[in-house]
Amino acid sequence: MPDLANERVDHRFKALPPDAEGLTVGELAAQRRNLFTGGFTTPVLALSAESVEHNLRLLETYAERHGLAFAPHGKTSMAPQLFDRQLAHGAWGITAAVPHQARVYRAHGIARIFLANELVDAVALRWLAAELDADPGFRFVCYVDSVRGVELMDEALSAAGATRPVDVVVELGAGEGARTGARTEADCAAVADAVAATGTLRLVGVAGYEGEVPDADGERVRTWLRRLTALAARFDAAGRFDPAIGEIVVSAGGSAWFDAVAEVFAELPALSLPVLRLLRSGAYVSHDDGHYRKLTPFNRVPGEGALEPAFRLWSQVVSRPTPEQAFTNAGKRDAAHDLHLPEAQVVRDGHTGEIRPADGITVTGLSDQHAWVRTGEGAALEVGDWLGMGLSHPCTAFDKWQLIPLVEADGTVVDYVRTFF
Repeated sequence: MPDLANERVDHRFKALPPDAEGLTVGELAAQRRNLFTGGFTTPVLALSAESVEHNLRLLETYAERHGLAFAPHGKTSMAPQLFDRQLAHGAWGITAAVPHQARVYRAHGIARIFLANELVDAVALRWLAAELDADPGFRFVCYVDSVRGVELMDEALSAAGATRPVDVVVELGAGEGARTGARTEADCAAVADAVAATGTLRLVGVAGYEGEVPDADGERVRTWLRRLTALAARFDAAGRFDPAIGEIVVSAGGSAWFDAVAEVFAELPALSLPVLRLLRSGAYVSHDDGHYRKLTPFNRVPGEGALEPAFRLWSQVVSRPTPEQAFTNAGKRDAAHDLHLPEAQVVRDGHTGEIRPADGITVTGLSDQHAWVRTGEGAALEVGDWLGMGLSHPCTAFDKWQLIPLVEADGTVVDYVRTFF
């Protein structure tokens, strides 16, 4: 497993102090520099140490309370340090979307991977067969949603001489016009029949993604989830699950409807084997100040707790051409912008270091390396000030930064989170 603490700090990593060149990440972290006075350059993305820990604990207790296992989607952060902390906080494993992500996970010792896609790449299947054969403790599960896909998997695994079958779950599509997945229960049965005809695949359950339900609302999402659990029960009654699998996997759950997943999965009747009710929400680890702030199920169940946004992007005012306009030095290369623009939250005074609310300040647009900022009458913002911004959509915030300072509330940098996109 790579030792991330021994990686050298250099020009590859945005915003890190120039005088830290040549130190290891571990050595720099041990210095506990201050984000604002410790030599960092702008723009710099920071993760709140307290908020990350809060969010990890919250989903752990939520899953325990509702009898759920969880395999958070690692595509959100692609950060093995965060994977380790998620596992330490009760995660069953980590979800992936594509073979590269699975390779990153294995390189960092992840023992259980749920691939939420049908895997038909022959090269990737050959790699997977070798991983499974080399490590009896490695557990891998992936989607299947077509007879053709099953055929391609079987051909590739047979050619690779695989000795362990690959565990698969039939993906039920979320409806017409949704994303992947077999569209009807009859289609799902045909896929399951195709799996049973192979010697290289083993059916272990059913899965899907409720976030793709067309015109999703609570009623439509729950209706689809009940189709999913009924499919598991139907497959079980038909004897499609070999008792040797030990447990039946039923999996769903993005970051917008996991309350509905918990509710419907709790209704699942007893099956012939224990059921692994597997949630896959990933954005919770950092949460956000936009998309997920609006969509999080904790808005509907406030008694269960609340996630905290952990990201703050700090940029510096580099131009103040008019009383109504300013520009900072963070743009599309630094900030998530696919769903919402950054949200101006606080200003750190360039003279005094005082931090105040960003009253009357709005981000109106992004260029590649500039944020366009509108300032209302009386808004206090000058060249040299630092503007702290909240971001929307964690999945496109993490991927712009290879090494992210983990910062305590007083500005002390206690660690650096390495990403692998």
